[in-house]
Amino acid sequence: MSTTPPPAPSSTLTTSSTTTPTRALVLAGAGAAGNAWELGLIAGLADGGVDITNADLVVGTSAGSTVAAQITSGTAPSELYAAILAEVPVPPSRVGVSTRPRTPQVSGPSYLEWSDAIIAESSDPADLRRRLCAAALARDAAAGSPQNRWREIVASRLPSHDWPRQRVLIPAVDARTGEPVVFDRDSGIDLVDAVAASTSAMTPYPVGAGRYLNGGYRRSENADLAMGFDRVVVLSPFSGRTRMPLAWRMDLASQVADLHAAGSRVETVFPDARAGDVFDANALDPSTRPPAARGGHAQGQALAATLAEFWG
Repeated sequence: MSTTPPPAPSSTLTTSSTTTPTRALVLAGAGAAGNAWELGLIAGLADGGVDITNADLVVGTSAGSTVAAQITSGTAPSELYAAILAEVPVPPSRVGVSTRPRTPQVSGPSYLEWSDAIIAESSDPADLRRRLCAAALARDAAAGSPQNRWREIVASRLPSHDWPRQRVLIPAVDARTGEPVVFDRDSGIDLVDAVAASTSAMTPYPVGAGRYLNGGYRRSENADLAMGFDRVVVLSPFSGRTRMPLAWRMDLASQVADLHAAGSRVETVFPDARAGDVFDANALDPSTRPPAARGGHAQGQALAATLAEFWG
């Protein structure tokens, strides 16, 4: 956990002795491993007496959008954690086999190869999003996509398909325009569709006449959506790393700087060695989930005492 000092006295924080501070939880994406680590960490914190699921705002991006929907469903973090450990294990032939040489596969070219080439051609974030969307739409038109199946998969992962009463924001990108969008319970689309859109990496996800892509194309963690909240906890499975040019300010450090400038106190939490190197290998591989979840759970228990004072 990265501990950041409180803002200077001239900050715009609204907390006082008679005002309850507002709290936001930001959940970044990182495939199967990231989902499992975040759920394990949240369960570990809960076991240590710290419930961060009671945030006034939950922001979930890509795999983090799945976590956001899961933890606001009324299901206890311990149940969500136990469900990961109870998942059917990967075939024995794959257990213990290093995944380091591989990159996440969706279908056809690897996701990293596909997106790295587009990043290299782009001049700024808006140009990147336009190029990513154009490439995804072209890929979809050429090959077709079983998006009904993706909706079924996403739906099966969510304990509830209804938007929670708690405020949840799920970013995505409009594939037709390249413009960022942020879904919430007032957006007029189902929670399942919002999560499916935010988790679609290479293939546009259809919602009515619209087509949407991964929320991470808006900004990596999308922590800036917590602007105005007094205390912000950011869970970043990829430890704030970015493949984008730093000048674009899509990275977590820039988002945290913006939050500080607006008066927020921020804690960032990254995976430690207890989760293994699943985030340096293939984060989309389901076999990464148990070690990531166990590592997150142990880390959450260890962090509980420190985070309790911050969270309040």
